[in-house]
Amino acid sequence: MLSDPLANALSAMKNAEIKGKGICKIQPSSKLIGGVLDLLKKKGYIGDFQYIDDGKAGIFQVHLTGNINNCGVIKPRYPIKRDELDEWESRYLPAQHFGLLILTTTKGIVSQNEARKNGIGGKLLAYVY
Repeated sequence: MLSDPLANALSAMKNAEIKGKGICKIQPSSKLIGGVLDLLKKKGYIGDFQYIDDGKAGIFQVHLTGNINNCGVIKPRYPIKRDELDEWESRYLPAQHFGLLILTTTKGIVSQNEARKNGIGGKLLAYVY
């Protein structure tokens, strides 16, 4: 039984990257996982991904590029204010301006840089570097 589909998706991608695989299949799919994958694609951490309807919850097929060193979810999902982003970056990322914090906000799923630029806070979902 799955308790956190996002955590399972990120660990599947990380394990596939470690093994050197080019493609990773993530199931079950959800809008949240799709939003996170879309952000990772925009930032260049993964290649293209596609949704495959299997008649159940669906599958995401992700093409990996070898750019992920580490990734994971942040639990509990801490609410953060716009002026607290630097503190959380130093906690979860190895260096300044290296890596990505993924937040869910009222504007959708965004990175810490977009949240800072828009002046909004949200809840932390995951980190990638």
